[in-house]
Amino acid sequence: MATTRLDREQVVDAALRLLNEVGLEGLTLRRIAKELNVQAPALYWHFKNKQALLDEMATTIFLRLAEEPGNLDEAMTWQERLIEGQHALRRTLLRYRDGAKVFSGTRFTRTDHAVTMEAHLRAFVAAGFTPGAAARASFIAYAFTLGFVTEEQAVEPMAGERTPGYDVAERADLIGPDYPLAAAAGADLFLDYDARFEEGLRTIVAGIESTLGPAAQ
Repeated sequence: MATTRLDREQVVDAALRLLNEVGLEGLTLRRIAKELNVQAPALYWHFKNKQALLDEMATTIFLRLAEEPGNLDEAMTWQERLIEGQHALRRTLLRYRDGAKVFSGTRFTRTDHAVTMEAHLRAFVAAGFTPGAAARASFIAYAFTLGFVTEEQAVEPMAGERTPGYDVAERADLIGPDYPLAAAAGADLFLDYDARFEEGLRTIVAGIESTLGPAAQ
């Protein structure tokens, strides 16, 4: 096997490539080592366990999101800023198999995210939010997107893929005529995720307006 000295970035890049092939469950340090043509102990110089690697992967995904040309500008309302930010997050997570699961429960390993976060919170405070309300509103929207994409990727792991067992017609047949509402709900739960996401964001914005927004204070 190769004896080339690895750095953390090489390991994370290999992990993200493998993630799209094998998913989070199949991603192991041993498998990453094989991809890099090194012995597994070489990776432990950089990551003591899989969780440490996931933290770095989530950090890298966020930094790639922050580096992308955005559609945010100072003229946006807070509602537009919140919606566009969640669109960008969803797009980024969907580029990776189990992308939302990688993000969930991880901690960023650097403080680069503070730059983006500070600008976002300042825009909300300028719109009339208290600092605390701005932080909580942002977290509510983030948690919605993370949960939504987690469920979306359970059904459609990657573009063009669909997990067996989520056929809407088969589901309706299995539930049967005794439960017509539950049987019919499949189309609203497991199809047209783009429309469902937009609907959810509108609901989130309306809720924030009525509970945390400037008019509610």
